[in-house]
Amino acid sequence: MSKISVYIIAYNEAEKVTATIESARWADEVIVVDSWSTDGTPEIATRLGAKVVQVEFKGFGDLRNQAIAACTHEWIFSIDADERCTPEVAQEARAIADNPESLDVYRVPRRNYFMGRWIRHSGWHPNFRQPQLFRKGCMSYDLKPVHEGYVLHSTKPIGTLQNAIWQFPFKNMGEVLHKANRYSTLGAEKIKHKKISMGTALAHGLWSFVKHYIFKLGFLDGWAGFMIALGNFEGTFYRYVKALEIQKGDEWKAPASPATRS
Repeated sequence: MSKISVYIIAYNEAEKVTATIESARWADEVIVVDSWSTDGTPEIATRLGAKVVQVEFKGFGDLRNQAIAACTHEWIFSIDADERCTPEVAQEARAIADNPESLDVYRVPRRNYFMGRWIRHSGWHPNFRQPQLFRKGCMSYDLKPVHEGYVLHSTKPIGTLQNAIWQFPFKNMGEVLHKANRYSTLGAEKIKHKKISMGTALAHGLWSFVKHYIFKLGFLDGWAGFMIALGNFEGTFYRYVKALEIQKGDEWKAPASPATRS
């Protein structure tokens, strides 16, 4: 029987990491990849029997590649601290790992819970990120700082699990704002080479809102759908404004001396 390593990306996730680790106990190895959390996350993980690996954060792509390197078994299951592996997914992953005819890489659908309800639209259902179940050596990540892509090292097609894990992306509005701020800062580095103005920043932000709220039927998710669309507006708008700030450099810094009145 093939063995499975589960790696969990976490940073200051003391309130969430216990449930995530508990949901992954079916695996043969649970590794928490931490970036020097200050809220007790690594201590909690160690107490629960997980192996903790400290990795300096240089972007999510590098972080995930370091996580793969820390895994010791043939199969790897990737899960974030805001995700929960269901028993159905665990059983399906075991069956795949034990079948010599299985594909090498699999996507895993996610069900999202936000503002007291399961999200059924808004681009969040069904929701996928990078493939989360794969043979070691058959997939790696590019080095983008955020929204990292993946690189296949297999000639086989990508499969999809039938069952879904659960995701609880935000516990409150503070986390929504924190993530929008953090991800927009990282994302600005990806687009700083583009031609950007405040007008294009606003246009991209508005399009992100309309895309999620109208075209992805976010309005059917009630106020939760509105907040998802608004969060996408904020994250997109701030990403472009921060990239523009990088481009402007000294132009946006405080003047060397007080301005004189005209």
